[in-house]
Amino acid sequence: MIRVGKKNAAEECRMGLEPGDTFECTYETPAEFCPTSFIKIFPAMEVVRCNGDLRALGGNGPYETTFICPDGVVLFKLTAERKAK
Repeated sequence: MIRVGKKNAAEECRMGLEPGDTFECTYETPAEFCPTSFIKIFPAMEVVRCNGDLRALGGNGPYETTFICPDGVVLFKLTAERKAK
């Protein structure tokens, strides 16, 4: 997480997410991660899985993008890593 609300405080997020929280996503929603935010992040994960480039979705690089949660409270940074098969 980059930022949470105007005060940058966990109480502004319904899930209690805080700046600096990190999650590792594979295919399912990680424990303690916001399910509505996961709906928004899933298409970006699919782009990377299919050897695509996140810049096609407005990303900062081929494997990096930022997005705001559906509630407009949490600003996330997604950094993807290609894993060997």
